[in-house]
Amino acid sequence: MKPTTRPARPYFSSGPCAKRPGWSLSGLQGALLGRSHRAAPAKARLQEVIDHSKQLLGVPEDYRLGIVPASDTGAVEMALWSLLGARGVDVLAWESFGSGWKTDIEKQLRIDDCRALVADYGELPDLSQADFDRDVVFTWNGTTSGVRVPNADWIPEDRGGLAICDATSAVFAMEIPFEKLDVVTWSWQKVLGGEAAHGMLALSPRAVERLESFTPAHPLPKIFRLTKGGKLIEGIFSGATINTPSMLAVEDAVDALSWAEEIGGLPSLIARSKANLAALDAWVESCPWADFLAIDPEARSSTSICLRITDDWFTGLPADAQKKAAKSLTRCLEEEGVAFDIGSYRDAPPGLRIWGGATVDTEDIRALTAWLDWAWQSVRSDGN
Repeated sequence: MKPTTRPARPYFSSGPCAKRPGWSLSGLQGALLGRSHRAAPAKARLQEVIDHSKQLLGVPEDYRLGIVPASDTGAVEMALWSLLGARGVDVLAWESFGSGWKTDIEKQLRIDDCRALVADYGELPDLSQADFDRDVVFTWNGTTSGVRVPNADWIPEDRGGLAICDATSAVFAMEIPFEKLDVVTWSWQKVLGGEAAHGMLALSPRAVERLESFTPAHPLPKIFRLTKGGKLIEGIFSGATINTPSMLAVEDAVDALSWAEEIGGLPSLIARSKANLAALDAWVESCPWADFLAIDPEARSSTSICLRITDDWFTGLPADAQKKAAKSLTRCLEEEGVAFDIGSYRDAPPGLRIWGGATVDTEDIRALTAWLDWAWQSVRSDGN
């Protein structure tokens, strides 16, 4: 039977992600539109995003935090191009974004002393093999695999190299020990449900020291430059962005941060995401046709929750037919208007990817599970 209860907000995309509960355009009425981002009120609004983010996340006082162009990707690229080359590099890759950083380091930056620690979708590489006398680049949460690092125990406090972490689908939904990390990047469009194109870049004092003492051998485009005359460009970390920001997107970020504070701050955001994972976990326990892609429960993401299809009929299909069946499943859900954009990432095994970040309501996840079963039975029946 077709379920009767529909998710109130069927937005489960892993980026851009669902807006906060209760969001409306009226929350953006204070946006400083038609004003220069260099004007004092606009710079103050940008600084508000920086300060509020720092406070909510518990970023150490001596860390710099700035707003940079091109979303999380831009923030990571700025860090890689500006910091790497002083030491050998270990890059960890277990999904598409980590693989992308591996490609950039090896083929674009051409770092000769680069060691890759790689694992298949659903698994983590051996974290104990990371050598922190070198610079180590990794994602905290594998957005396209649903696999995260379970903690920071494997990162030493007395490391010689820098720990460079792409944390975009983890920040605001998971505990991030900033003191164990030297570079942390994220965007507004993930756990906060903000608008695209802006990234956040956090730098430890050790990262700043590297920037001011090391000049990369490769040329740096203007948009990547974090220093001038051998000194950090402090304006980047006090509201003076490198390029023109969208003040409408900035206002949306202010709105999301205010909502996060109102519901109880970081502990409440983390609890909401954990509850979403728990709701899907309860369904998976009794589901005969799907399971988590992440093999180790301790490494299972609570935001980008990836599922593989385990039905014998499906696993017996050729690869192309599996992809077709998985697409039929997501199309069925979209046609019913109960779940949008939950197909697995193009490079991942065919299946589902359901966003469980803090802006998603757990009752919508629960309502979705009945529709998943109904849609799969429809696909299964058509396939036979």
